[in-house]
Amino acid sequence: MLNTVQSDTVSTTDARQAEILRSRYEITDGDLERVRVAGTAVIPQLSSVVADFYVWLESRPEFPLFFSDPDNLARVQGLQSGVWMTFFGADLSADYVGERRRIGQIHANIGVSLSLYLAGMEQWLQLFVSRVNSDAPGADRNAIVAAVTKMMYVDVDIVINTYLENTNAVLSAQSDSLMRMSTPVTSIWDRILMLPIVGLIDSKRAKDIMSSMLRKIADTQSRIVIVDISGVAIVDTAVANHLLKMTRATRLMGCECIISGLSPEIAETIVDLGIDVGDIRTTANLRDALKYAFEAVGISLKEMP
Repeated sequence: MLNTVQSDTVSTTDARQAEILRSRYEITDGDLERVRVAGTAVIPQLSSVVADFYVWLESRPEFPLFFSDPDNLARVQGLQSGVWMTFFGADLSADYVGERRRIGQIHANIGVSLSLYLAGMEQWLQLFVSRVNSDAPGADRNAIVAAVTKMMYVDVDIVINTYLENTNAVLSAQSDSLMRMSTPVTSIWDRILMLPIVGLIDSKRAKDIMSSMLRKIADTQSRIVIVDISGVAIVDTAVANHLLKMTRATRLMGCECIISGLSPEIAETIVDLGIDVGDIRTTANLRDALKYAFEAVGISLKEMP
């Protein structure tokens, strides 16, 4: 049932996108008919068009990366013919958008660069235009070429947006991984946790840090958590408020939070901003924070001579 709902949602989105693209590139019913007319000239020659395209592609340095296997080359050429038969069918619908989106995902997944894709689309356009009936009246031929070009813009639009979506998804996943790696809550001693924070703190990261820290406190029944901010690039009102929320949340868990690594510059900034740190325990460096934490859990430290 869930898959059916998701499929219906995707189909609705693709149908809406088809309408947007048609409006964006001012594609009329007459344009779609002209693309079909162009297809009557191109489709009978499609095998030679595909062959000519791959002669061009062989001159590109990327060719051996994707087509070193002759069987794979033959398979892709066959698929390419099907793609262009659909193109000249000129049915700008949800199914068409969905198919083009899948093509974009395939290109992105196998590592085809956008520059190569765009150069290839330009080459396809030139090959198609050269096969449009040159005996047709000038105005008609120009209108046909313009219509084919508009449909080509639609394909490029869909594929480029798919590339961007894939890229953004990868970057988001990488960013999440880096955030998790950059905010490790570590148990450094029985009932003592430490969390070194490096870089910038925004609302999302602060929420992730707090959730991770509170879970660790609950799992370890810790009494002290040291949050070291010596590696935080900027401390402004928002960052200070995030730190205050962290300390209050840990207190509710029965755990004391120590903020360490306050440089003179950070301390001055907090004072200038008029931020009330209340009864939050702070230390200038990690050494002082560790000393307090050990004493708080009943561990005495002996200074080396």
